[in-house]
This record gives sequence, C-alpha cells and structure tokens, in this order.
Amino acid sequence: MQSISIDVDYLSEVLKRLLAIPSPTGYTDSIVRACCDELDALGVPFEITRRGAIRALVRGGRRKPARALVSHLDTLGAQVRELKENGRLALVPIGTWSARFAEGARCTLFTSRGNYRGTILPLKASGHTYGDEVDTQPVGWQQVELRVDAFARDNAEIEKLGIMVGDIVAIDPQPEFLENGFISSRHLDDKAGVAISLAALKAIRDKGLILPVDTYFVFSITEEVGVGAAAVLTGDVASMISIDNGTTAPGQNSRESGVTIAMADMSGPFDYHLTRKLIRLCEDNDIRHQLDIFKHYRSDSAAAVAAGHDVRTALIAFGVDASHGYERIHMHALRSCAELVVVYCGSAVEIERDAVDLGPLTGFTRQPTDEIENVETGLEDHDPPD
Repeated sequence: MQSISIDVDYLSEVLKRLLAIPSPTGYTDSIVRACCDELDALGVPFEITRRGAIRALVRGGRRKPARALVSHLDTLGAQVRELKENGRLALVPIGTWSARFAEGARCTLFTSRGNYRGTILPLKASGHTYGDEVDTQPVGWQQVELRVDAFARDNAEIEKLGIMVGDIVAIDPQPEFLENGFISSRHLDDKAGVAISLAALKAIRDKGLILPVDTYFVFSITEEVGVGAAAVLTGDVASMISIDNGTTAPGQNSRESGVTIAMADMSGPFDYHLTRKLIRLCEDNDIRHQLDIFKHYRSDSAAAVAAGHDVRTALIAFGVDASHGYERIHMHALRSCAELVVVYCGSAVEIERDAVDLGPLTGFTRQPTDEIENVETGLEDHDPPD
C-alpha cells in the first residue's frame, strides 16, 4: 500500500471558496480565474482555451501515453426567458434540473449594468391569496418566476433596470459544513470534484511524487450542457478519468463514503481495462470503494468520446444525495476520491501500446474469454443448489 496523505483541511477550505463563486454554465470567467490562482499557488503550470477551459500539466517521466483527470467548474443555473407584464421574469434552466428545486431559491441576476438579487417563486406563492391552490399548482419552469429585489411593476420598468432576455441567474449554494463530515450545498456537482483535483495536486506536490507519464488536470466549463471536455484534450492523452458525482438513491450502489467507480453511464460502458485498474488500485491501497451504473447521467468522458477523442475513459465519483437538487456529500468520499487520483497518477503504465495512435495488433489488449473452472462449493457436479 502506498502512503497517501490528503490535506482534508485544504480540501474543505478550497471547496468553500469555490462554492462562494457563482459559475452557471456561460458565466464562468470568475471561477476560471480563481482556479488558475489556485494552480499558481500550487506551482502547477496551466493553459486556458479561448472560453476558459483549463489544462494544467504535471510533467512525468515521458510524454506518452499521457493521462487526464477532468472535473468541471460550471454549475446549474437559469436564464431570463421573458420580461413579464407583472414586473417579474420568466426563466429557462441552464442544465437539467427540476423547477421544484428552484422554488424558494435566493439568487443573483447578472446584467450588463450590474447585479440584482432576487428570489425564484411559484406563480402562486401566497397562501393568503390563493389558499389551497399553492399546494396543487403544477411543478415546472412555466410555473415559476423570478422576483427581482428592485421596484418594477411591469415589463417596461424591468427593462429600465437594464434587465434583458438571456441574462444569467446564479442560484445561491447555501453551504453547510458540519462537524461530522457531512456537507450540504447546491453545486457540489462538480465543485467538489474540482476540490478533489486540487487536493490531489497538492498531495502530489507535497509528496514529491514523480509521475511515470505526463498527467493533465483539466477543468471544463460546459459539462452541465453536455459539451464538457470535448475540445481541451491533447493528442497525447490516451486515458481520461472524469471526477464527478455519483447518485445515492434507491436502485443505485453509490454511497456517501468511499469512492464510487462507475462501470457505465447512459452513453455505455466505460473502458474495461481502465475501470478494472482503478478497482485494483483501490484494493491494493485499502481505499473503500463500490461500483455503480448510472442510467440518466453522462459526464465529461462521454463528451470527449463523442467529440472524436480516441481515449480510454472512466468515471470516479463521490456519492451525492439528491443530485441536482439540495445536495449532500461526506468528506470521507471526497478524501477517498482524492486518494485514488493520487495513486492512479503514480501508477505504472500497463498498456504500453496506448502510446501509439494507430499501429499493428502487436501489444493490443486482451479481455478474458476462458471459461471459469468449477468453484469448490461442496456440491457434486450433478447436484443443483437449493
């Protein structure tokens, strides 16, 4: 077992700072700058794309086959769809999330003139006015509106405030960090993943770990709308692991402790060899883990493959209760994920042929096909189990 030391105080502190910065998809400049500042403080060189995706590099013993660890800086949010006659704003969601989790949310509206505070309310928000109808109205984005904390009685007055269709709304995270390790907040997807990446980088630096190959830490800015890491990888990258949330719910195997290794998401199975390497690393390094499959979920890994990158992909996750809603995680899962990232980055390359983009069959991988021999059960071959 390798000696792994994750600075959980740093992990917690950097997560708090990330959560305090609004970053719905399309409004990520501030969080990009903050992440770059953190990489500077860790002494990790980086480059950014035109729109702000970050690619940080830890040099290894050789260039190929390079590895990438990917988390995303963008979060869910909303946009103004209409300036309403009652002086309020109709909204559309940024990303996929239910309007039932928007009801009652405090938020910030970003305009070209400045920011406004406000609250997202159901259309029938007052029991004194609507009686029992407040409990029977439907749930949906057509059933909520943004009440801006400024005087505006109609759409003309809203327009005079400098508000226009397309303005972006950031939802307050309302974080709570509890003494027992639980963290409750919106936008843990995926700012907790970013914090894991940064804590792993700090551990690599503190340990003076020499990596076998170049390893990129990528921070994408459009994952919540399905684009993610589509255009930020280099051609040297052969393996890519996304760090994101795992859904803890009935019918799922994710937990709020340990690291969850995803075997598949809605885009299909993850790479056979890479996922099983991650399982072995957990077993060899005493990292608590479990396996899961996500039916209504895709990640940065799927976006990269869909964009044409020929990379092995995997997903490691920290269990999140009520994902894309009022989310909750535990520090144990965050630490476990960071431990796995560190041991993976330091592990030897097992598939040397991955250094070649196109080549002969020599060195190509094999998946087991031999029939399993009978396992000792105490039963004769002709006796079926009860």
